[in-house]
Amino acid sequence: MNSSAVPGPLDGVTVLDFSRVLAAPMATQILAELGATVIKVERPGSGDETRGFEPRLPHGESAYFFAFNRGKRSITLNLKDPRGRDVARRLAARADVVTENFLPGVMAGLGLGYDELSADNPGLVYVSATGFGQSGPDRMRKGYDTVFQALSGVMEMTGEPGGPPSKSGIPVADMTSGLWVAIAALTGLAGRGITGRGRHFDISMMDVQLSLQALNAARLFALDEDPVRTGTQHPGRVPSAAFETADGGWLHISGSDQHWAPLCSVLGLTELADDPALRHNAGRVADRERVMSALRTAIGARDRDRLIEEFRAADIPAGEVRGVREALADRHVRAREVVTDFEHPTEGTFSALRTPLRETGGEPTTAGVPPLLGADTDDVLARLAGFDDGEIAGLRAAGVI
Repeated sequence: MNSSAVPGPLDGVTVLDFSRVLAAPMATQILAELGATVIKVERPGSGDETRGFEPRLPHGESAYFFAFNRGKRSITLNLKDPRGRDVARRLAARADVVTENFLPGVMAGLGLGYDELSADNPGLVYVSATGFGQSGPDRMRKGYDTVFQALSGVMEMTGEPGGPPSKSGIPVADMTSGLWVAIAALTGLAGRGITGRGRHFDISMMDVQLSLQALNAARLFALDEDPVRTGTQHPGRVPSAAFETADGGWLHISGSDQHWAPLCSVLGLTELADDPALRHNAGRVADRERVMSALRTAIGARDRDRLIEEFRAADIPAGEVRGVREALADRHVRAREVVTDFEHPTEGTFSALRTPLRETGGEPTTAGVPPLLGADTDDVLARLAGFDDGEIAGLRAAGVI
């Protein structure tokens, strides 16, 4: 359960989570830290494969697993055994949400698909998260985060002009897909509150990545123009780019027309400020190279932090280009308590990034504790599915749990 003493907004919601690795586990972690009881179903002996991913901690746990499985309860269940599938069906009959990320047809083949489970639980919200969705010629194709970045055009659009394509610095395909899994679960719960019935949602990681191309697609649809990678520059706004400073730092400016005169004033670019053709963005885009060259020279003669102070005083939107350590140490980040910690039973105190949704005037979400493999099996089977001690002992002796 959620570790907070104050009930969360999803208190009373039970999620039966058959997913592994990143996208869907990220979604169920969000639900858990918002108060839902998330029961993570794992393979006996090994569990979610990310339990073995690097980086590993001193007592063998995985920091990767910790990042996306906080606040959940873990049970082990052998779904290849018909007795294990029967346990799963009994749990699903009491659940509000089921999440899974197997290839299409796998859960149905086990008797655990939406049609089978909703027959006993008409209010069940069932979310299937796959690489290519439940339909289409590629539906059985496997893929990983960077494969979807490549196939969707995200990788082609990332990197410097004239250079090779590049992946994002974060697993953007997994993490954005995880957000849509959470959206699907919440949408289903909201709809059930109106109709009384659940539904089956089909989340495709490929679809999600293509949805991120909305602005690039708009340019293609409007101009029949193939978008190209622009590095840190914005294709339709000048200035919007990162600039190197005299001390070797970098800062990023993203300005509109109302920021142009103050920007020129801070940087002493009188000639540009006096040019009427540059007062509006269209003129600056048309004369991009002259404007960018002047900005690079002026910014390259100043130190980063001092210049950022001047930009902030002039209300110019700009920010330091930071590394992860510097970003997490920022005073505003500390004031918002974005970084917190939890007490793990074997690894001790460990830091975490809070789930960012917070209630105005309320306390920030509490970081849940990642579960030890199978730690909650007996309690969940007894409380949620009504198994007695003898039945649980029998399942364990048979290797079902």
